[in-house]
Amino acid sequence: MKNIFLLFILFTISASAQVNRFFYEYKFIPDSNDKSDVKNEMMYLDISKNGSNYYSRDKYVSDSTNRAEMEKQIKSFSGSINVNRKEKQGTVSFKVTKSYPDFTTYLFRNISSDRYKIKEDQKPEWKILPEKQKIGEYNTQKATTSFGGRDWIAWFSTDIPFQDGPYKFYGLPGLIVKIEDATGSHIMTLVGNKTLPGSPAEEKEPELPQNVRVFGMGGKELEVTEDQFRKAWKAYVNDPSKNMREMMMRNGGSDNTRVSFKVRTQDGKEISDPNQVFREMEKRTKESLAKNNNPIEPDLVK
Repeated sequence: MKNIFLLFILFTISASAQVNRFFYEYKFIPDSNDKSDVKNEMMYLDISKNGSNYYSRDKYVSDSTNRAEMEKQIKSFSGSINVNRKEKQGTVSFKVTKSYPDFTTYLFRNISSDRYKIKEDQKPEWKILPEKQKIGEYNTQKATTSFGGRDWIAWFSTDIPFQDGPYKFYGLPGLIVKIEDATGSHIMTLVGNKTLPGSPAEEKEPELPQNVRVFGMGGKELEVTEDQFRKAWKAYVNDPSKNMREMMMRNGGSDNTRVSFKVRTQDGKEISDPNQVFREMEKRTKESLAKNNNPIEPDLVK
């Protein structure tokens, strides 16, 4: 059975218009003060001949649904756009891309309405150890590294000939089947795979009507170094609602408002008044920052 699987993988490598999708179960503890609250999210690692993309399944589905709804509203634009996110949006919002053959790595993260493309300036330095272990159907070997402010233990399989893995990890002589940090706060485990026809799809946001801006869409994509991102993050922590206030000052509170804001409070009440929306979103941001104090890469937000 292993030989059949290996031949299948080798065949997909030679096919130029196919994507190998690997499913990873990502378990993590966002709040170091509440270790009983373990989140679980399905992640995709899509590998093609040109590189790989690692991202959340739930976020991908939610973004696709919201994008389709936005495009529908834009086609029949009547002076306002209603942003009402109904789908499960996913807990993991980041995405990581790697370009082959040099494994140039970028992390995509949002700060408020702006999207940052952060170039990774280091590569994982691995120590391969003799210990071996069978994880699911895969024969794996142990390796360790220190990366991003954490010590990591990885198990890779030469049965799957991709020198890649989840998040920013790569460079072992086989696909990373499982990786976890030394505290057990972040664990990514391979649970399945399939082959998709065609090339990876490029997702583009809908083109908004002139002078219309939607919070969380159409923001700037800024390519930055890690140091530049750290400065932007510190500014956001000090004033998390700055971008939203600026947007509301431009688009809200006048007869010419062209965007409607709606959110639901924790008790299910829908509010649309811009000032109330502002207060609710500011409250949520502060609560989120307090509860998400155990990031996958502490060095990036220190």
